[in-house]
Amino acid sequence: MAPPGVGSSTQKRPSVASTADNDIVVLDGGFATQLSCHVSQQIDGDVLWSARFLATDKEAVIDAHLDFLRAGADLVMTNSYQASIGGFVEHLHLTKEESYDLIKESVALARTACERYQKEFPNSPAPMIVGSVGPYGASLHDGSEYSGSYAKSTPVDTMRQWHIPRIKALVEAGVDLLALETIPCRIEAEMLVDLLKKEFPNTKAWLAFSVAQDGKSLAYGENFQETARHCYEMNPSQLVAVGVNCVAPRLVESFISGINKDRRNPIPLVVYPNSGESYKVELGWIDRDKCEPVDTYVQRWLDLGVTWVGGCCRTYATDVSRIRHEVEKWKRTKSDKTCQNGQCVQK
Repeated sequence: MAPPGVGSSTQKRPSVASTADNDIVVLDGGFATQLSCHVSQQIDGDVLWSARFLATDKEAVIDAHLDFLRAGADLVMTNSYQASIGGFVEHLHLTKEESYDLIKESVALARTACERYQKEFPNSPAPMIVGSVGPYGASLHDGSEYSGSYAKSTPVDTMRQWHIPRIKALVEAGVDLLALETIPCRIEAEMLVDLLKKEFPNTKAWLAFSVAQDGKSLAYGENFQETARHCYEMNPSQLVAVGVNCVAPRLVESFISGINKDRRNPIPLVVYPNSGESYKVELGWIDRDKCEPVDTYVQRWLDLGVTWVGGCCRTYATDVSRIRHEVEKWKRTKSDKTCQNGQCVQK
C-alpha cells in the first residue's frame, strides 16, 4: 500500500545527493497548522509558537509529522523554527543545557515519525529530516520576520551568536540538511551562509527568504534576485537551493522568473508559499478571502525550474497531497515527451 499521492510504495524518494540530478522534492506543509489538528491549546500567538509542544505534547508533534509523510512528503522539517536557548530558558524555565537538549529533541521526534512511517510502508525509502532554522526576528514575537525591522538595530554578531547553538543542536542531532527559512534581510542571510561555511562545513542547507508584496524585494527592501544570487554564489557547494517561503502563491512567479537567465549553472530553487493569508501579531491570520490553492501553481513553478516545492503557514497535509499529485502529473507529462534534434514532441 502506498501513502496518498504516491504511485507506489517502492517509488524512489529523492535524497540530498540526488537533487543535483533535478529530482523534484516534495516538502511538508505548515507545521503549526497541521499540529493544530492534534492539540486543543492555542498555537498562534504563543511566544514560542509550535516549539512549546516539544515539551508539552511530543506525541502530537510526531503525529503532525506523520500526517505529512502519509500525504506524500519526501521530508519532514523539525519543529524548531521558533526554538532557541533563550526562549526556552525564559518561557519554559529550563536551564541552557535542557534548552539545548530540547532543540535536539525536535530531531528525535521527527526521526520517530519517520520510523513509524516506514513501519507502515516498509518498502518506502527513509524520508529526509530537515532542521528548521527560523530568523532572529521570530524570537522577538512581533512579526518582524515579515518586515526585517530588527536589522536596523540588531548587530549582526548578536544574530550570529543567537543562531550558533540552535544550529549546532540540530546538526549534532543528525539532520540531513538545514532549512534557513523566512529570512527577511540580506545581512542575516549573508551571515547564515558564512556561518554555514565556517562552522558547519559538512552540512548542506537551503535558504528561503521572507519577501515583500511587490514581487521583487525582500521583506526588508533589498532586491530579492540580486540577494539570492549573491548568497548562492557565496557557498554553492553547501546550498542545495535558494528561494522563497511564506509568501502568497500568486506572487511566487514574479520572484523567481528570470533568476537563472544567462546562467550556465542554474541556481536550484525552493518554493513553499503560505495559503495567501497574512499574519498580524495583534489580529492573527487575516485576509482569509485571499486564500488560494497552492497546488494550482505547482506545474508552472516546476516549468520555471523549481526542484523543491511544498507549503508553509496555513497549508495542511491535504495540501501536500495535492502538491504531490501535481508533481507526479508534471513528471508523467515530461516523461511522455521525446526529444529529436532539440525538438520535443508528445508521444
